Amino acid sequence: MERTLAIIKPDAVGRNLIGKILERIESEGFRIAAMKLIKLGKAQAEGFYAVHRERPFFGELTDFMTGGPCVVMILEAENAISKWRDVMGATDPAKAAPGTLRNEFGATLQNNCTHGSDAPETAAFETAYFFSALEVVS
Repeated sequence: MERTLAIIKPDAVGRNLIGKILERIESEGFRIAAMKLIKLGKAQAEGFYAVHRERPFFGELTDFMTGGPCVVMILEAENAISKWRDVMGATDPAKAAPGTLRNEFGATLQNNCTHGSDAPETAAFETAYFFSALEVVS
Protein backbone atom coordinates (compact mmCIF):
# COMPACT_ATOMS: atom_id res chain seq x y z
CA MET A 1 0.00 0.00 0.00
CA GLU A 2 1.41 3.39 -1.01
CA ARG A 3 0.62 6.84 0.40
CA THR A 4 0.43 10.19 -1.33
CA LEU A 5 -0.47 13.70 -0.32
CA ALA A 6 -3.55 15.23 -1.93
CA ILE A 7 -4.66 18.83 -1.62
CA ILE A 8 -7.98 20.31 -2.59
CA LYS A 9 -6.72 23.80 -3.39
CA PRO A 10 -8.28 27.10 -2.33
CA ASP A 11 -9.96 27.66 -5.71
CA ALA A 12 -11.88 24.37 -5.43
CA VAL A 13 -12.71 24.88 -1.73
CA GLY A 14 -14.01 28.35 -2.57
CA ARG A 15 -16.29 26.89 -5.24
CA ASN A 16 -17.73 24.29 -2.82
CA LEU A 17 -16.17 21.32 -4.61
CA ILE A 18 -14.85 19.46 -1.54
CA GLY A 19 -17.71 16.94 -1.51
CA LYS A 20 -17.51 16.20 -5.24
CA ILE A 21 -13.75 15.68 -5.08
CA LEU A 22 -13.99 13.50 -1.95
CA GLU A 23 -16.68 11.41 -3.63
CA ARG A 24 -14.37 10.90 -6.59
CA ILE A 25 -11.46 9.96 -4.30
CA GLU A 26 -13.55 7.29 -2.60
CA SER A 27 -15.09 6.01 -5.82
CA GLU A 28 -11.59 5.52 -7.26
CA GLY A 29 -10.74 3.19 -4.38
CA PHE A 30 -8.51 5.40 -2.27
CA ARG A 31 -8.58 5.17 1.51
CA ILE A 32 -8.28 8.49 3.32
CA ALA A 33 -5.72 7.95 6.10
CA ALA A 34 -5.69 11.59 7.27
CA MET A 35 -7.57 14.77 6.39
CA LYS A 36 -7.94 18.33 7.64
CA LEU A 37 -9.10 21.75 6.54
CA ILE A 38 -6.34 24.34 6.94
CA LYS A 39 -5.40 27.86 5.88
CA LEU A 40 -1.73 28.17 5.05
CA GLY A 41 0.27 31.17 6.17
CA LYS A 42 2.86 32.64 3.81
CA ALA A 43 5.80 30.99 5.61
CA GLN A 44 4.03 27.60 5.56
CA ALA A 45 3.32 27.86 1.83
CA GLU A 46 6.88 28.95 1.11
CA GLY A 47 8.23 26.01 3.12
CA PHE A 48 5.98 23.53 1.36
CA TYR A 49 6.86 24.85 -2.11
CA ALA A 50 10.54 25.54 -1.30
CA VAL A 51 11.62 23.32 -4.20
CA HIS A 52 10.14 25.99 -6.52
CA ARG A 53 11.72 28.98 -4.74
CA GLU A 54 13.86 29.99 -7.74
CA ARG A 55 11.03 29.64 -10.26
CA PRO A 56 9.33 32.79 -11.57
CA PHE A 57 5.89 31.59 -10.44
CA PHE A 58 6.89 31.00 -6.79
CA GLY A 59 5.40 34.23 -5.42
CA GLU A 60 2.14 33.82 -7.32
CA LEU A 61 1.88 30.19 -6.25
CA THR A 62 2.40 30.89 -2.57
CA ASP A 63 0.02 33.87 -2.70
CA PHE A 64 -2.63 31.66 -4.31
CA MET A 65 -2.18 28.86 -1.77
CA THR A 66 -2.56 31.33 1.12
CA GLY A 67 -5.63 32.97 -0.40
CA GLY A 68 -8.15 30.67 1.25
CA PRO A 69 -8.60 27.38 3.04
CA CYS A 70 -7.57 24.07 1.52
CA VAL A 71 -8.08 20.42 2.40
CA VAL A 72 -4.95 18.33 2.88
CA MET A 73 -5.18 14.53 2.87
CA ILE A 74 -3.10 11.41 2.90
CA LEU A 75 -4.50 8.92 0.42
CA GLU A 76 -3.66 5.22 0.41
CA ALA A 77 -3.98 2.74 -2.45
CA GLU A 78 -1.88 0.41 -4.55
CA ASN A 79 0.34 2.75 -6.61
CA ALA A 80 -1.37 5.71 -4.94
CA ILE A 81 1.01 8.33 -6.36
CA SER A 82 0.52 7.48 -10.03
CA LYS A 83 -3.13 6.58 -9.51
CA TRP A 84 -3.91 9.97 -7.90
CA ARG A 85 -2.00 11.80 -10.64
CA ASP A 86 -4.09 9.95 -13.24
CA VAL A 87 -7.32 10.92 -11.45
CA MET A 88 -6.19 14.58 -11.22
CA GLY A 89 -5.09 14.86 -14.85
CA ALA A 90 -2.52 17.16 -16.42
CA THR A 91 -1.51 20.28 -14.49
CA ASP A 92 -3.04 22.51 -17.17
CA PRO A 93 -6.81 21.88 -17.14
CA ALA A 94 -6.95 22.71 -20.86
CA LYS A 95 -4.63 19.75 -21.52
CA ALA A 96 -6.14 17.38 -18.93
CA ALA A 97 -7.92 14.30 -20.24
CA PRO A 98 -11.72 14.28 -20.17
CA GLY A 99 -13.08 12.85 -16.93
CA THR A 100 -10.12 13.96 -14.81
CA LEU A 101 -10.62 16.31 -11.87
CA ARG A 102 -8.60 19.10 -13.41
CA ASN A 103 -10.45 18.82 -16.72
CA GLU A 104 -13.78 18.89 -14.94
CA PHE A 105 -13.09 21.44 -12.19
CA GLY A 106 -9.84 23.26 -13.03
CA ALA A 107 -10.00 26.79 -14.40
CA THR A 108 -6.38 27.74 -15.18
CA LEU A 109 -2.85 26.39 -14.86
CA GLN A 110 -2.69 27.84 -11.33
CA ASN A 111 -6.34 27.33 -10.37
CA ASN A 112 -6.32 23.63 -11.18
CA CYS A 113 -8.20 22.49 -8.04
CA THR A 114 -5.86 19.73 -6.78
CA HIS A 115 -2.28 18.83 -5.89
CA GLY A 116 -0.61 15.46 -5.62
CA SER A 117 2.85 14.19 -4.81
CA ASP A 118 4.95 13.26 -7.83
CA ALA A 119 7.31 10.64 -6.36
CA PRO A 120 7.76 8.52 -3.23
CA GLU A 121 10.37 10.91 -1.79
CA THR A 122 8.10 13.90 -2.40
CA ALA A 123 5.15 12.07 -0.85
CA ALA A 124 7.20 11.31 2.28
CA PHE A 125 8.19 14.98 2.66
CA GLU A 126 4.73 16.33 1.87
CA THR A 127 2.75 14.01 4.12
CA ALA A 128 5.12 14.70 7.04
CA TYR A 129 4.86 18.45 6.35
CA PHE A 130 1.16 18.46 7.16
CA PHE A 131 0.58 15.46 9.44
CA SER A 132 2.13 14.02 12.57
CA ALA A 133 2.14 10.26 13.08
CA LEU A 134 -0.74 10.65 15.57
CA GLU A 135 -2.95 12.16 12.87
CA VAL A 136 -2.57 9.28 10.43
CA VAL A 137 -4.98 6.38 10.82
CA SER A 138 -3.40 3.10 9.78
